[in-house]
Amino acid sequence: MKDMISSKQELTTQLVVSSSPHIRDAMTIERLMWSTIIALLPALFGSVYFFGLRALSLITLSCASSLFFEALAQKILGRKITIYDGSALITGILLAFSLPPGVPYFIPVVGSAFSIIIVKHLFGGLGYNFINPALAARAFLVVSWPTFMTKGFLPPQLGSLSGLSAITQATPLTLIKDARVFLRPEEAAKIITELNSPASIRNLFFGQVGGCIGETSALLLLLGASFLLLIRVIDYRIPLAYLTTCFFISLLTKLFIHHSPTPLFHLFSGGLILGAFFMATDPVTIPITSKGRVVFGIGCGLITMLIRLFGGYPEGVCYSILFMNIMTPFIERLTRPRIYGR
Repeated sequence: MKDMISSKQELTTQLVVSSSPHIRDAMTIERLMWSTIIALLPALFGSVYFFGLRALSLITLSCASSLFFEALAQKILGRKITIYDGSALITGILLAFSLPPGVPYFIPVVGSAFSIIIVKHLFGGLGYNFINPALAARAFLVVSWPTFMTKGFLPPQLGSLSGLSAITQATPLTLIKDARVFLRPEEAAKIITELNSPASIRNLFFGQVGGCIGETSALLLLLGASFLLLIRVIDYRIPLAYLTTCFFISLLTKLFIHHSPTPLFHLFSGGLILGAFFMATDPVTIPITSKGRVVFGIGCGLITMLIRLFGGYPEGVCYSILFMNIMTPFIERLTRPRIYGR
């Protein structure tokens, strides 16, 4: 009898009754956020190398503003202050990365306030925002101060704004858009041919071109993305579907329209690499299903290329991701797996 009582007591001490979730993982919010920050460091150092101390000052101001508005919003709303988890810092870095290096210093401050207070905390805080805060802030800034956000580009050190030594007045994507609108067909074809040259593609890959602070060097961004994929912080499905869609659409365009940018030009230009690996993979605003993430990536690629090829704005990464963020609930509904037994 005593043995039965002791065995029941031992079994009771081993049972733990708690609410879901019952599956635990070593990846915490803090680890996820700080891993992403580490992955962004190569591009951050590269931006300072390419654009000098002005880039560093804008990044610092954006990060400091994000941390300040994070603490302020949590204090006003009566929530626990969590500025050390890294989420606000990531928003500050990504916002700064999406700004031209020549914008006035108030731009990152206003953008940080909009992203942290409006997009994040007024919708419930971390984990409840339905669109990417940094991209939403960039869209807000483009609408509010279009001149600063579209004309504030600076040439990198040891390079020209377009990546071509003979042309200095526009970034690569803007140059193609302007050439097709304002130049004769033969002049536009000549510029596009130069942008498709190996030297131009090399400048795009290494970062010797004009653009937003953190998006110019595909090499440095891919180094950070490889780290995140290796430790499984991000899912490969979205960036793979995103980049593959852009590649095939640009390839089809090149096959049917002779004087068109090559797929490599589209992959390495603008904010495509930054958006595909660091913004479109935001775990809060993407579908949770595997099929849904593939659909999400394809949608981002399709909208990006439609804007680049036929829209009035030279870049489409920001608006494509924001649009697909809004579509996430519908994608999850369409791609949810069948429940076992039904």
